[in-house]
Parts: sequence; C-alpha cells; structure tokens
Amino acid sequence: MSQDPSKIRNIAIIAHVDHGKTTLVDGLLKQSHMFRDNQAEMSQQLIMDSLDQERERGITITAKVTAVQHGDYRINIVDTPGHADFSGEVERTLNMADGCILIVDAQEGVMPQTKFVLGKALALELKPIVIINKIDKSGARIAQVEDEVADLFLELAVHDSQLQYPTYYAVGRDGRAWQDAPSGLDSPGNLDVIFNAIVNDIPAPAVELDKPFQMLVAALAWDNFKGKYAIGRISRGTIKPGQMVALCKKDGSLAKAKVEQVFTSYVTSKLESEMAVAGDIVQLTGISDAQIGETIADADNPEALPVLEVEAPTLQISLGPNTSPFKGREAEFSTSRQIGERLRKETETNVGLKVEDNGIGFLVSGRGELHLSVLIETMRREGYEFEVGRPQVVTRMEDGVEKEPVEELIIEVPAEHVGAVQTELGQRRANLKEQFASPKGTTKLIYELPTRALLGLRNTLMTATKGTIIMNSLVTGYQPLGIALKQLRNGALVAFEAGTTMPYSLETAEARGTLFIGPAEQVYAGQIIGLNSRQEDLEINVCKAKHLTNMRSKSSDGVVQLTTPTILSLEQSLDFIENDELLEATPKSLRLRKRELDPLKRKRAAKR
Repeated sequence: MSQDPSKIRNIAIIAHVDHGKTTLVDGLLKQSHMFRDNQAEMSQQLIMDSLDQERERGITITAKVTAVQHGDYRINIVDTPGHADFSGEVERTLNMADGCILIVDAQEGVMPQTKFVLGKALALELKPIVIINKIDKSGARIAQVEDEVADLFLELAVHDSQLQYPTYYAVGRDGRAWQDAPSGLDSPGNLDVIFNAIVNDIPAPAVELDKPFQMLVAALAWDNFKGKYAIGRISRGTIKPGQMVALCKKDGSLAKAKVEQVFTSYVTSKLESEMAVAGDIVQLTGISDAQIGETIADADNPEALPVLEVEAPTLQISLGPNTSPFKGREAEFSTSRQIGERLRKETETNVGLKVEDNGIGFLVSGRGELHLSVLIETMRREGYEFEVGRPQVVTRMEDGVEKEPVEELIIEVPAEHVGAVQTELGQRRANLKEQFASPKGTTKLIYELPTRALLGLRNTLMTATKGTIIMNSLVTGYQPLGIALKQLRNGALVAFEAGTTMPYSLETAEARGTLFIGPAEQVYAGQIIGLNSRQEDLEINVCKAKHLTNMRSKSSDGVVQLTTPTILSLEQSLDFIENDELLEATPKSLRLRKRELDPLKRKRAAKR
C-alpha cells in the first residue's frame, strides 16, 4: 500500500556546524517510537553519523535521508552537513525537501554557514521553521539570537511570506523542545512540539499523480548485493518494481533501464515497496548508469528536469602514484590506474569534487582543506597509497582577467590574543572589515582575504591563541589574482641519507629545530624529518651511529635524552608542505618529502 501524498512531509535540517542538527534528528528518531526500547537505549552514539570519520571528527560529512512515521504522516528527514567544505552536499539534497528546520545555537547565534544554507533554502522557496537550540548553555542569549535570525531573514528572503516563520526552543541533547521559551530548564518537554510543527507548518508536496513518472537523482548509494541505488524525490507520477524507465543523461542522450526494486527509508534501514508515489523520497535499484543531477523519467515520455548545479570548487591538489623509495611497502593499491578508478568512483557521489587527469597523476578540486583531507583519509583507510602536493586555489577567467576566490573570515578570540591574530593576518594581507566586543565576552574580528591566505592559518592561530580561537569562513566571491604571498614557514630539516634513525644523530638534529621522527625509524634521502629553526632548508644525517672506541668516560657514555617528536596530523601535514614538497600518504604512515629527492638536483633547481 502506497502512502497518501497529502500525508507526506519532506524536511531538511540545516544549520552551521556543531549547532545540533544531527543530535536533534537522533532525538526525533528515538521519540518516533520506531525503535524497540532496547535499541534506543543501546544507541549511545549519533545514529545518523554512521561513517567512522564522522564519529571521530564529530561532524556530519555526507547528507543522509531517513524517515519516521508520526500518526498517519510519513516524515522524510534530510540531515545535511554544517561545515562549509561540504556545502555541495547541502545544495544537492535541498531540492528533495518542501520545508526546512533552521537550527541556531542559543549562544553562538547566526554564523557564516547559517547564512549560506538559509540563503539556498529560501531561494528554493522552502517553508522555514526556526529552532533556537542549546538554550541550556550558560551563555545562552535567546532574545539577541532571535533578533539576529530576524535580520538574516530580512536580508535573504525572496518574498514577504518568508518573513513569517514559527520559532521553537530546544535542548536537542535531552530531546526536549517548547513552543515558547521556558521559564526554567526543569520544565517538562519532549519533541512532540517539533513533530506537530512539521505536520502543521510544512506543506505537503505538490504532486501530479496522473502525469508520467519523473525523478531527479539527488544522491547515490551502493552495496554489494543490490549494486547502485539512485535516490531522489519523485516529482510526478508513480513507480513500481519492473517498470521500464529512461535515464536522461547530462549530455542530452537517453538510456533505457528497468527498475528492479523500489525502497523507501525507514529510520536507519530501508523497506521494499510495491509502489511509490509523487512527493515521496525513494531509492531505486537497477539503473546502474545513473549519476547525480540526471533525471529518471517515464520510458515513453522522457522529459528531463534541469541538471543539478553546485558551486565551483575553490582548492585543488595534485594526487598521483607514490614515487618514494618506500613505495609498495604498506599499501594494497598503488598504481595510477587504481587511484584513478577510485577517484572517478568518488566523483559519482561527491558532487563538490572534480577530478582531471594531468598525465602523471590527477588534479583533484574541492571546496576546502577539510573536504580534500577527508577524501585522502578515506582512501588511506581503504588501502591506497599516493603522494599529494601543496593545496592551490582554483582560479577562473572572467573577461580576460584571472580571478581567485575571496572568503569572509569570522574570528572570535579572548581579548589577550587579539594582537597575535592581527599580526598573523596582517602578514597574510587580510583586510579587517569589522572588530567589536562579542556578547559572549570575546572579541569578534571579521576579515576579508583570498582563499590562498587561509592555507595553514587554522593551525598557526590555534597555537598562537592556545586553542581558544573560534574561526569560520565562507566564500563570498572572486577578485583579480593578487601578488604571491611570501613563505611564512621556516625551512625544513631534510634527511641526508637512507637508513635507520639513531638517537646519537637525533640528539644533534634536535639542536637545529623541531623533529617529526623518533629513533629506530626508517627514512630515505630527501625525506623531511623536522622543521629548521632558520629560514633555509638544512640537510642532516640522522642515521649516523656513535663510533665505539676503547676510551671510556662518564660523559661520553651517558644515556641520550630525546624530546618527544612532533607528530603532524593529515591536515597539519597538508598545511606544512610548500610547492617543492610532497606528502606521502599510505595506510600506515604520513611522510613529508622533497619533490626532488636528489640534493644536487634540488640545488640546481633552486638556482634557476
């Protein structure tokens, strides 16, 4: 039995990163009474953040669709990422919804990604519901945040009706929400008020059941048993298993296919359906060539919907097969063909990513450092090894002028660290637009700067402010390409020869700078083993052992005391490398190296 379209509600959950989207969705799932009691109790982790990296990083990376039944109503929920680097996920999934729940932190208020996602939602004319979340925070400022949200709607609204929106108040972590701001946090509450708001305030999908079938593919999934799943909202008509359809491809061609099975979402799983109707979000199998942005239509009346377009990437890296002396030791997949196949598979589901073959390897373009580092980490965990170059901005030509992306950077930091922040951003030629005392008791700085000036900034400021800084950025436009920024990092300590590191040599190297390796590690000539305390690179032998003699003394036979080496994370490694350096990524190791391993060739290249 298919669902009555008037009883379907399609809702997208949107917000800035860490404002509580996924936590609220999990609360809705648990209070929908679609879990057994023991299942809900066992699910201590976030149900929707199912990927390993999502749980480790504490962020949502991919948009996911789930559904709950509330009385007679079927509610399809799209949980979207909040980080700007994954905004392509937001853009491709919002068209499946008829309304959106905008979640705003009661302390942080409106943030850059709040503006981005709300602007996209209002442009698609989604009906909004606002939830002021985390009202139990000690620094909650509900009235001011309500004013910030009202100002944001005034700025972004497409027409006057969008200025009328219901506002609710919640503590998503506890699964409690209220229609009016509670006088005390001991007030009883649950999420029924949110369920009712979705049913009453979000319109049913506008459907044409009697027209030929049509559906835009907004997402793809895969498993080893059914193959590819094409996910999207049915725009019109109905679909049944075994029905013949036409796939309207991006190049205008048509391909015939047969729908094998029709699935609808059910909490964290999917249910096979005998028929699905317009307005519902479904997953179809059997259409192996489907790509995101293409249309699946009736075989006899194939009409294509507009192709899904997302904003252009802003950063790119070169990614190719590993060429170091240690290649093939730690990975299962290391050839250019294997890497290329994996990258092409990624572009099918990751719409914000672009891959070009540059002869030796590949140019991979994405929305930001985090977007690219998540891809690198995913491939490492799958058994791939490769080398990565320094991130570069993606420029574009407009009227014969080369232009680069510009971002608005919003920083909140305690007053005592403002000087360190301004000094660093001054060196990067950032333009300070605004500075004022934040209601949270910190200083708020708003800068405008090119994307390339952001490379490596987060780690530098984290160190300079002792981890107290909060920074967010969003691409705001393009400007003519500016002058190159000088290298802000000191030179590197480079291994002089291959071998095993010795404590005796490392003790000498420690006096020259900061080490990234410890004793008894394998290194090769040209590998970066530390950061020099001076501007130039320094070659150093860390494999030399202390020669034994027949002379003994208390001083010469003392135990070597080494400082614990600094181990760089993946993001820190990407920030560290310069244009003449590479990051070697394998399932077991991250190694920094010079692009040219031969020291004589490096010196000749430096003189040119």
